[in-house]
Amino acid sequence: MTKAPHKQTRIVRAGIGIDTPFQSIIPPIYLSSTFQRNGIGEPAGKYGYSRICNPTRDILSDAISDIEGGIGGCITSSGMAAITLILHLLNPNDLLLAPYDCYGRTMWLLRALAKKGHFKLKLVDQYSETALNEAFTEPPRMVLIETPSNPVLRIADIKSIVNRAKAHNALVVVDNTFLSPILQNPLTLGADIVFHSSTKFLNGHSDIIGGAVIVNTQELLDELDLWNNSLGTIGAPFDSYMILRGMRTLEIRIHRAEDNAQKIADFLENHANIEKVHYPGLKSHTGHKIAKKQQNGFGSMLSFEIKGTYEQTKLFVKTLNIFALAQSLGGTESLINHPATMTHASMDKKSRTKAGITNQLLRLSIGIEHVDDLINDLNQAL
Repeated sequence: MTKAPHKQTRIVRAGIGIDTPFQSIIPPIYLSSTFQRNGIGEPAGKYGYSRICNPTRDILSDAISDIEGGIGGCITSSGMAAITLILHLLNPNDLLLAPYDCYGRTMWLLRALAKKGHFKLKLVDQYSETALNEAFTEPPRMVLIETPSNPVLRIADIKSIVNRAKAHNALVVVDNTFLSPILQNPLTLGADIVFHSSTKFLNGHSDIIGGAVIVNTQELLDELDLWNNSLGTIGAPFDSYMILRGMRTLEIRIHRAEDNAQKIADFLENHANIEKVHYPGLKSHTGHKIAKKQQNGFGSMLSFEIKGTYEQTKLFVKTLNIFALAQSLGGTESLINHPATMTHASMDKKSRTKAGITNQLLRLSIGIEHVDDLINDLNQAL
C-alpha cells in the first residue's frame, strides 16, 4: 500500500500537470468571465459563468481544503468577504458568540450587523471557563473563535469550546489566518468551518487580497457556495492563481519565520525596555500549554509592550531600519504594526483597553530575513 503524500508535497503538486490541451506543468489562469455552450437546451458543462464557477478558483479551493482537512470550500475576494459570507448562515433570532478581543474590523462588522438585526451577538471571554459556562446558558447558533487572537495572541481551547457548542448543535467557526493550515487544523479539532484572509500567510508575498472558507459537510458547502455566488463575494481568477503560487512555498516560509519569531520573542522577553511579550512559544505565556496541545507550532506573529510613553513608542518605530510600519502580516518581509491606531482603530477605546491594546503595544509579523539582522534592528531602536 502506497503511503499518502505529506501535506507539503500535496501543496506543491496542487494542479500540477492537469492541463490536457498543452500539457503545461503549472495550471493556466482561466481569466474568461464566460464559457461557450454547445446549444440551446443542451446540458451545460461545469463552467458557464465565472462568478458561479471558475477552474482556477476551483484548483485553489481544492488545495486549501486538502491541507485543512475539509471536503471543499469557497474562495472569496478578501478575509472580510469570507467572514461576511459565513455570517449569512445566520437568521435574525440566531445567537452568535464571538470573542471580545477579535480583529478590529471583524468586531465592527459583527456589531454593525447585529445592530441592523441580522443576528443576536454576545461578546465572550473565550479564555475563561467561568465566562464560557455563563455564555452557553443561552443556546447559540454559531460560535466564532479567533486563536491565536489578534493582536495579543491569546489562545482559546478549540476542543473545549467545540464540546460546549455541540451540546447545543451550534456551528463552530475558526479564523485560522495567524497560523495557516501548516500549524493548525481546526476542522480536525471538531470545528465546522475554518476561514482565512489568504492575503496573509497563504499567499505570503503581500501582493494580492483574498479569502477562503473551508467546511466539513456538503450541506454547508452548498449553502455557502450559493451565498458566495449571490453576494458576489467570489475571488478573482488571477488572485487565485497568485495565492496558489504562493502556497507552494508555504511550509518553508512558515517554519523559517517561526524559527525567527521564537528567537526574537526570547530576545524581547529579556530586554530591559520591554514591559511584556505576547508569544505562545514562551513558557511564560498563559496559553502556552493549550497552544502546544492544539497547534503544530507557535507561528511567526508576536506583540510586545514598550516600557515607556506613547511618544517613546513612536520614536522606537521611527528608528527601525528593517521593520516597516504597515498593515497586514504573513509576507516574506518583516512588518511592525501599532494596533491602537491601525488594525484596531475601528474599536472604541473602552473595547481596546479591555482587549489589552494600549498605546505602547506593537505587533510584529516576522518574515524570513536573517534573524540576526532583525534582532539587531530591534536592539538598536530599543
